[in-house]
Amino acid sequence: MVADALESSPDLECAWQLGRGEQPPSDVDVAIDVSHPDAVADHVHWAHETATDLVIGASGWPPESLRNGGRFSGVLIAPNFSLSVALIRRFAAVLGGYADRYPGPVDLAVTETHHRAKVDSPSGTATLLAAALANGAGRPSADIAVSSLRLGAVVGTHDVRFESASESITVSHAAHSREIFADGALAAARWIHGRRGVFTVDDWAADQLDGLFTTQSTRLPDPSLPAAPAQEHS
Repeated sequence: MVADALESSPDLECAWQLGRGEQPPSDVDVAIDVSHPDAVADHVHWAHETATDLVIGASGWPPESLRNGGRFSGVLIAPNFSLSVALIRRFAAVLGGYADRYPGPVDLAVTETHHRAKVDSPSGTATLLAAALANGAGRPSADIAVSSLRLGAVVGTHDVRFESASESITVSHAAHSREIFADGALAAARWIHGRRGVFTVDDWAADQLDGLFTTQSTRLPDPSLPAAPAQEHS
């Protein structure tokens, strides 16, 4: 699907696609790794040796793989290529902070559902959302319940849950097509090219999302108050 998305992207060209055991035939500006957790370490090593920018979309691999990553190239770790999921991650951090200020006990949880063939459980996105909840609430990660289901052909659904004795809050994201991930992978490749160091999907999303969380942009007018009179211009 990434290759298909490239066909409609005039600024990008697919130099090659590799399967298991194949070696890159030529240099490229950016490589996108959507393979298997066991292959990530070798791909990071290759990117380091060839000074190739790398986008890692695989999840469930050990972070030690990045020990040398990003030294002469840019590495972007994106367990989910959806910008909307990056937005949900910010909501999760806010919801965790609200739980910390709540006047009573609150349970925090993440639930996720994917197709039956998905290898890792919980998903990398669920782990990311749980960490955001924990950080926002000032709790250890073990305090955040995470549950996973593998059913049918579900593309991916994630729910962030706030549960108290008197009320519940649920923030949900459901992917209806994998095309959003392919388009996001290309956006990530554009962003990482020319940068140096190891970055997360939040670094990539910050430019587009952080302005939504300023005091001015989140302050809503009170509907109980009369509207301000229109200004006349001469």
